[in-house]
Amino acid sequence: MSSPAAPDDASHGDARRRPPGMTDVARLAGVSQKTVSRVVNNERYVSEALREKVLRAAAELGFRPNTAARALITGRFKRIGVVSLGSALYGPASMLVALERATRAAGLSFMVANTPEGQPGAIQESIDWLLAQGVDGIILSEPKDEGERLRPDAGVPIVSLGRAAGLPDENVALARGRTAASCREAVEHLLDLGHERVWHAAGPQDWWEGRERLEGWAEAHRARGIEPPPPLEGDWTPAGGYAAGLALPPEATAVFCANDDTAIGLSRALREAGRRVPEDVSLVGFDDIPAAAYLSPPLTTVQQDFEGDAAYALDVLLRLMPDAVTLEPEAKAVAPRRRLVVRSSTAPPLSQR
Repeated sequence: MSSPAAPDDASHGDARRRPPGMTDVARLAGVSQKTVSRVVNNERYVSEALREKVLRAAAELGFRPNTAARALITGRFKRIGVVSLGSALYGPASMLVALERATRAAGLSFMVANTPEGQPGAIQESIDWLLAQGVDGIILSEPKDEGERLRPDAGVPIVSLGRAAGLPDENVALARGRTAASCREAVEHLLDLGHERVWHAAGPQDWWEGRERLEGWAEAHRARGIEPPPPLEGDWTPAGGYAAGLALPPEATAVFCANDDTAIGLSRALREAGRRVPEDVSLVGFDDIPAAAYLSPPLTTVQQDFEGDAAYALDVLLRLMPDAVTLEPEAKAVAPRRRLVVRSSTAPPLSQR
């Protein structure tokens, strides 16, 4: 009686077969292993024709670089770490997506450490965790002031998208004052329409962006010798905007909201009070969320360029790396300008029509 059939040795051999390496890619592409290494490490001095040939061979074989082995040899992980607030709010979430796209486009991998709100030392702990995992640089997308001073001696460059206590100015990608200038432009638009003063539904003041948007709003008034009215508290959400709208005094004819979600909630409160936008109250938001152009009326707002900001921050980080000669783009990126998008939610006050 014959013994039971043995499993297919060939199929088991395939299952146990080692993954393709650079030698296999070099053999299929008809190039040297050094050329494959240069392409894998995104080095210069490789012609586009050779690069395409190597990449086609790698794709055909299903080759993936061994990042751990490469890090042991080169001392580089080709990985960027990002410290971000664990938030589903439009601004932080959009910036995180934009940073991931920018790093991937630069041929780098991406690792995120989310920080819980209100936890002292959370940012530094996230930095330390990323360093332990192995990264070549860190971007701070964390938008809050938790009262901690960072230690900049991490051994890898750290770049912040905004203010960060403990980091030198050259490590701050988006300079202080840029947000304030954008908000000042938005408030000046309302003052130019003839509104005597502009109320502000503010963002939370433990956020750097909340503070700078309030600063820009106040500066626009004081530059014209006008004392701004007391700001209304908000929390970036439609619910916070709704509460601010309920507290809006009857003499208010214009409101600058710290973000578009706040403007949506405030608009609801105005409608319930029988006040029309823009006939009775003009509204301006900040962010230009996808829904802003489709509200009724369409919302005047400050448009952010998350993709541009992310690319610029990554450019700043790459130029601070020791091997920037092999990583930096051909041309230095320029910080994008936020622009005011004027729609139908703003108009002159009734007294001037």
